[in-house]
Amino acid sequence: MGRIAFKPLTAAEWDDLVGLFGPRGACGGCWCMWWRLSRREFARRKGEGNRRALKRLVERGPAPGILACDGDRAVGWCCVGPREDFPLLERSRVLARVDDEPVWSIVCFFVARDHRRKGLTRRLVAAAVSYAAGRGARVVEAYPIDAGRAQPDAFVYTGLVPAFASNGFVEVARRSQRRPIMRRRIRRGRSRPGARSARTLKPPR
Repeated sequence: MGRIAFKPLTAAEWDDLVGLFGPRGACGGCWCMWWRLSRREFARRKGEGNRRALKRLVERGPAPGILACDGDRAVGWCCVGPREDFPLLERSRVLARVDDEPVWSIVCFFVARDHRRKGLTRRLVAAAVSYAAGRGARVVEAYPIDAGRAQPDAFVYTGLVPAFASNGFVEVARRSQRRPIMRRRIRRGRSRPGARSARTLKPPR
């Protein structure tokens, strides 16, 4: 990989995201709306409806995730935001809240085929934590797959445990064999809400 830049997704980068997701919207018309809708609404909007819904989120702001770019080409995506932005989490028995502490959630990744298995997901996690810290998050939560063996890419869209463990996340709950809940606490430094919305994101301390 060349020099990868990580930046919050704004309206200026919308076409870059479309190029990364392609005509299928990353996976079967999802457009990264799975966690934000009821299953019935997701099925009704699948495809073009989901694309329009995500575009509205991007245009309204704040950025709903982080884009990784190799030069002028978008090669990776990570969806991150306050947990309450993702109602499907609240309806999940396995991923139900651990406690009442406010958290940000990393819920989804999509990486271009020629950039997979090169450590980009791990770097996207670091950039997402940095972005969340800049928006005032104190805890970032994730829901990776604890895979005993290699899994098809479509089945690990929430990431794998090692990508989070290498970024300081620790398991705080597990209600199913392969789906832990992991958290990273952010040490408060000089960053202020909004301070990490720069073009290039660096991991927090």
